[in-house]
Amino acid sequence: MCVHLLTNASLIGGASVFQNNVFTIHSLPLLPVIEWSFIFLPIIFHAVAGVWISRAGKSNLQNYALAGNRRYSWQRITAYIAIVYIFTHVFHLHGWFQNEWWLKSVAEPLGMANFRPYNAASSLANAMTGFVWPIFYVIGVLACTFHFANGIWTAGITWGVWLTPKSQARASIACALFGVFIGAAGLSSLVAVKATNAKDAEVIENEMYDARLKEHTITPDDHKRSGQHHTEEVGPVPLE
Repeated sequence: MCVHLLTNASLIGGASVFQNNVFTIHSLPLLPVIEWSFIFLPIIFHAVAGVWISRAGKSNLQNYALAGNRRYSWQRITAYIAIVYIFTHVFHLHGWFQNEWWLKSVAEPLGMANFRPYNAASSLANAMTGFVWPIFYVIGVLACTFHFANGIWTAGITWGVWLTPKSQARASIACALFGVFIGAAGLSSLVAVKATNAKDAEVIENEMYDARLKEHTITPDDHKRSGQHHTEEVGPVPLE
């Protein structure tokens, strides 16, 4: 999540900076294996285990409105928000499954699978039009960052990293600052997306795409593109 939010925050530097970072990610060997091994399967496991733990636990916030109990309750509230957000987010931008039939018959007709890695900023800008999706992403990002930062603090107690009241207080401040930093990175990327002109960004992205092709640093893939306006691969149209 941290890598994802910080990468998205690079859009503050412009479409070219963000596109360069996305190119770097998609040039990694065995990217699907990396995604499933270190992202999708751990998230699915965490979601299933988290729901089980949440349903098994009992909050006593009504009897004792203490800060710890409030954090306990919000840890579980944000967990459910995060589950809905993450799975909807992946569907909205990636369509869940990279199967041609699924994308064309299910995801895209529903307005999902909007992200194109080789046109990263412009496709994100087009996907975030209106106000419903931006609000949904703000709520989701804040829920995820709180759940993560507060979860680190709780894990430190569970694993015996900080046990004394003083160490717990210091850890609480550190985790809070970390959560604010990651949350700010996520929100800044949303602001940058809304400020991005999709047409101007697409021109930059297509120029970078053509340059990368000449350098042989990326593999041509029209499925990763939202526009076909580059000239390197398009020959002259014959006159009839």
